[in-house]
Amino acid sequence: MHFTLRQLQVFDAVARHLNFSRAARELHLTQPAVSMQVKLLEGQAGLPLFEQAGKRLFLTEAGRALRHQTHAIQRQIEETSQTLAALKGVNQGTLDITLISTAKYFAPRYLARFCAPYPGVKLKLTVCNPAGLLQRLMDNETDLSIMVHPAESLDIVAESFARNPHAIIAPPDHPLARARRIPWRRLASENFLIREPGSGTRRLMERVFRDHGMSVNATMEISSDETIKQAAMAGMGIAFLSLNTVELERQTGHLVVLDVIGMPVMRDWYIVHRKDKRLPPVASAFREFLLSQFDKAPGRAPAQRRDGGRRGRGPEPSAQRAAAAPAAGAVAASTR
Repeated sequence: MHFTLRQLQVFDAVARHLNFSRAARELHLTQPAVSMQVKLLEGQAGLPLFEQAGKRLFLTEAGRALRHQTHAIQRQIEETSQTLAALKGVNQGTLDITLISTAKYFAPRYLARFCAPYPGVKLKLTVCNPAGLLQRLMDNETDLSIMVHPAESLDIVAESFARNPHAIIAPPDHPLARARRIPWRRLASENFLIREPGSGTRRLMERVFRDHGMSVNATMEISSDETIKQAAMAGMGIAFLSLNTVELERQTGHLVVLDVIGMPVMRDWYIVHRKDKRLPPVASAFREFLLSQFDKAPGRAPAQRRDGGRRGRGPEPSAQRAAAAPAAGAVAASTR
């Protein structure tokens, strides 16, 4: 079999869109040219790669297998490019990083700061939910990921680099906005705006409420932190969120953090990659840059590894460790 890279590129575009016309527009080709490349590829494979059911296009088993291998080939090509770029230092290459949605509120600041001295570095940034992030890691489709609470069972290296405080937020005219040391029982009758099932924020919220012998009075389920914030500002309820997501709203006075006893609840941010991953030079440089930024924070213990090794020394991550949240200003230092 003699596949060409161009044929694989065309195939991957059709497989992503499951539509020949949209793939043709993306590749700046005519639809007949795209169809011809796919037919040539199917002739080489000796198997159909797509099947039509009504007006919909689906990948066959052979198509799914080829798409998996196509992604592996693309990654190998990119790694080769990164290796060659390493001969010129970190001035070139692509930084491919995946963020859990909450990280989008602070990660761009550090990406911009890292990339500033390297105008030749390209950035590929993907934001997705926890399931999507883990899938990209397992499929080796990203170099680095920023997430919270990596699963123990995954074959990854996960290094904690900063704190991620969570608290209960409300509009400034809420009856509890000026209260101090609010007992948990006072929250029982409050209307909560909550994230969707599977969200890490929701799992943490439910665990915290269980620990206090309470259930959440959820009046609205929303799949976006942004929409939750807008709903809270509109007076539709209060919410349990990462304080990283509400930094701007707190500064402008549109939202406040309720002074609930025992809050904020702390989690850690992790920079993660596959254990068998040979990080490209630019990804390795960003990892070191990110860890160094937060290791400099006052009271910050050195970052911890979750692959059995440890970066530096210091206590394991815990809610009692000195906070160093990834925000402009100490987000966790004051919750008022």
